[in-house]
Amino acid sequence: MAACVIRRTLLSTFNKYNSVSRVLQHVSLNSRHNPSVSCSSCDLFNVQQKRFMSSRNRPEGKVLETVGVFEVPKQQGKYETGQLFLHSVFGYRGIVLFPWHARLYDRDVSPPAVESKPAEPPGAHGSKEVKGKTHTYYQVLIDTRDCPHISQRSQTEAVTFLANHDDSRALYAIPGLDYVSHEDILPYNSTDQVPIQHELFERFLQFKASKVPPFVPRDTLQAWQEKNHPWLELSDVHRETTENIRVTVIPFYMGMREAQNSNVYWWRYCIRLENMGEEVVQLRERHWRIFSLSGTLETVRGRGVVGREPVLSKEQPAFQYSSHVSLQAPSGHMWGSYRLERPNGTFFDVRIPPFSLESKKDDTPNGFLPGPFTSLA
Repeated sequence: MAACVIRRTLLSTFNKYNSVSRVLQHVSLNSRHNPSVSCSSCDLFNVQQKRFMSSRNRPEGKVLETVGVFEVPKQQGKYETGQLFLHSVFGYRGIVLFPWHARLYDRDVSPPAVESKPAEPPGAHGSKEVKGKTHTYYQVLIDTRDCPHISQRSQTEAVTFLANHDDSRALYAIPGLDYVSHEDILPYNSTDQVPIQHELFERFLQFKASKVPPFVPRDTLQAWQEKNHPWLELSDVHRETTENIRVTVIPFYMGMREAQNSNVYWWRYCIRLENMGEEVVQLRERHWRIFSLSGTLETVRGRGVVGREPVLSKEQPAFQYSSHVSLQAPSGHMWGSYRLERPNGTFFDVRIPPFSLESKKDDTPNGFLPGPFTSLA
């Protein structure tokens, strides 16, 4: 199925909604069906239809149904807990749990000096100094009805935790938990008191009609956030574009474990590849360089990523996945490249921006992790 093709420029909002495709089968707003969308607070577009329409598989075919009312995307400020949204790239329905204020290190731009990253390790590609700027991301829940439709383009079990020291299973994942950049939020509202289907929705949020948005956090959400803050926290985001292929990396520290009388430090990293151009390309190989503070430098090569060789096209421009790395040192660096193939059989390399692996005071989560869980051992 085609994924969403929605570019982020707010000035082209109308084009965004005309190009949302059927990947979720709950939004079908392309020109073939010719519906219209308008802002709920102004006549931004001179159109009549004001509601998102949803379609779902039924024996007799796909039927459109109301999802909610479109709101103007925020160019300033942040979205509050309980904000409903569509993901502008992957198209799924979701709801905001809470924001993260990250430092974005974009190697494609040279903004005024704000904050410099430490010097790159020997051998890392590129030598220019990269300045960081504050950028808002959100911890969100994904509607489970949409997970099957995005699983080929974005992992829905990407947020993982180390198990307890005495647990034989290595990793746990909370399905349907994601991190979303501010510009990927397409906000809407709904009168439905349970508009998102997720096992944690009613444990974390409750409906209050007098509030805007009308979904407010329960005490369990705050407790969960505080307990797991070190392992959920999004602090640094790294971005670089090569030949119209943009790579965004977000590293997360997961904790430390003892193994064979030594300490092993774990990180997960989330990567998004996005085709910003017109040409269809396919990812064929990955090449990683992993530098540890202990002085070791490891090289990893392999076919594809997470067992896949995704195609990035105008119709399906993005692919997002998570993986893990461990070091026998409390810090290190990673960098590398992807090899992609063009339709004519030629290849080119896309840089993965260098990023740091930094540990924190270790207190691996061992108590308050409300389910559902999936063991990845």
